[in-house]
Amino acid sequence: MDRDVILIRGLEPNMRWRQFCTELIAVTSELGAEMFVTLGAMLADSPHTRPLPVTGVASEPDLQDRIAVEESSYEGPTGIVGVLTHQCTVLDVPVASLWATVPHYVASPPCPKATLALVGPLEELLDVSIPLGQLPEDARAWERGVDELADEEEEIGAYVRALEEARDTSDLPEASGEAIAREFQRYLKRRNGDS
Repeated sequence: MDRDVILIRGLEPNMRWRQFCTELIAVTSELGAEMFVTLGAMLADSPHTRPLPVTGVASEPDLQDRIAVEESSYEGPTGIVGVLTHQCTVLDVPVASLWATVPHYVASPPCPKATLALVGPLEELLDVSIPLGQLPEDARAWERGVDELADEEEEIGAYVRALEEARDTSDLPEASGEAIAREFQRYLKRRNGDS
């Protein structure tokens, strides 16, 4: 299935959020957009050595089912994503938002591992296979760099081990049979698409 994507990348505006969102929706509507998908990252107590969790929320139940991630339960200050989501919902424009967690002890962007974590749910949502290019290697290099930091800084290393222990003792949605099957299906789609 051919699909056009309008990609908008940028920093969150500091003011006039409603006007910005109104103009964004108008322009994308003129271009024939049928759905909005926002992608982001948030700092969390996640160890860099484990899969970075992704949460999401969607305006419609079928979209929520398609993204197949834990539904976000975030309550707190909003940003441009909250304003955009609200305006899309008011206008009956389908919208979904996906967020990867980034270890707060390495908060400096970019975080290719978080980007890679977002790709799978985005593929599910859009029903496409996204070419990964250098992203897997960039994610591994990022993780190796953070490993070196944790090895050099005893306090960070101890903190990472505590986070790992906490994560390993909790139930991981990434380890569920359904999640493993979805990941295998993505792998097969990508492999078949590359050949």
